[in-house]
Amino acid sequence: MSTPSPASAVTPEAIAAALAALREGSPLVQCLTNTVVTNWTANVLLAAGAAPAMIDNEREAAGFAGVASGVLVNLGTLQPDTVAGMFQAVHGADGAGTPWVLDPVGAGAGLPWRTDVARDLVDEGAPAIVRGNASEILGLTGGQGGRGVDSSDPVEAALDAGAGLARERGCVVAISGPVDHLTDGETTVRLANGHPWLTAVTGVGCSLGGLMAGFAGVVDAPLVAAAAATSLLCVAAEDAAEAATGPGSFAVGLLDRLHTLSPDELAARVRLS
Repeated sequence: MSTPSPASAVTPEAIAAALAALREGSPLVQCLTNTVVTNWTANVLLAAGAAPAMIDNEREAAGFAGVASGVLVNLGTLQPDTVAGMFQAVHGADGAGTPWVLDPVGAGAGLPWRTDVARDLVDEGAPAIVRGNASEILGLTGGQGGRGVDSSDPVEAALDAGAGLARERGCVVAISGPVDHLTDGETTVRLANGHPWLTAVTGVGCSLGGLMAGFAGVVDAPLVAAAAATSLLCVAAEDAAEAATGPGSFAVGLLDRLHTLSPDELAARVRLS
């Protein structure tokens, strides 16, 4: 007789169930994100089945985080007033038990203020998920970081640092790359779907943080939530690229496929190890 998988186990079936829960629950996702990607992130969330809300001002952020299903904090285009809203949102999320996702865009990389903001946000309230490229994860944990928002390091180089951060903060760390690596400090999941054009459309990585916040709002296990969001985006990208002639048509096709990809299709297609 086989032993049942724990509720936190990442399997194709768990990923499919998470997508079904997202579509049924339509989680409300508060996005405090950068000005370059606001519209794209909202459209990705809508296409997937979530409900985006771009509430990022200091006066409303904490209260809204208390009623949201999940919160994204993305550091792409920091300004002092938006930073104040981020701290309020994290404070509100922490008080209400709302899962939140940190995308420490550009952490390290010779940008001490940005890096300090990222670290202070983590101190304000433990995130459910930290999502970034390898250099950002290294920068957040004391390393050099990358070249602006681009990674200078392979995913594997950040895995030990990511696992240590996950153990220290009780969160999941998702490291994006050709093969995405997700860890809770004990278990590491590798997801090998995707397409190179994911890096040719502005905001795709940032929108992944929003998807993770949405899935975290309907799935109790952050590792499953992070894996479901990553799988959905990357499998949809494979199909969009097959029908596209370049990054422009790929972007439109990606939104369409995020909307139409079924849980059963996702379970059958995910490349998980």
